[in-house]
Amino acid sequence: MAFEINKVDVWAGELSDSPRALLKKLELLSQAGANLEFVISRPDKRGKAVVFMAPLKGTAQIRAAAEANLAKAASMCALRVVGPNQSGLGERITRALADEGLNLRGVSAAVIGGRSVTYLRFVNADDAQRARRALRRALR
Repeated sequence: MAFEINKVDVWAGELSDSPRALLKKLELLSQAGANLEFVISRPDKRGKAVVFMAPLKGTAQIRAAAEANLAKAASMCALRVVGPNQSGLGERITRALADEGLNLRGVSAAVIGGRSVTYLRFVNADDAQRARRALRRALR
């Protein structure tokens, strides 16, 4: 299985400090047919939280995101790397990026079965594009 390396739009929004805050957003997206592969929430300094998720596709899902007070995170330039799980894969990925002089702003990685899925966040779109080229060479 070859590696797939794709740009991904990340959507973000604020969560109130309540038991159903995330549920309400996910419910709207689910009703619009969203099949999320990535959801991360982290506390914010103001006593609230921020949620990040991807992917959203099509008009109905974009409309549901707006209704859920989610917006495309313009400052989150991300790549999604999917492929076979391999020993040392994280080292190969980060070495390829470091050798290219690229700084990571965030990483999320998981292995399910024999597949690895890694999301990489970069400073800007140019860095994400450079990273994509470097990873294509490194993960052949």
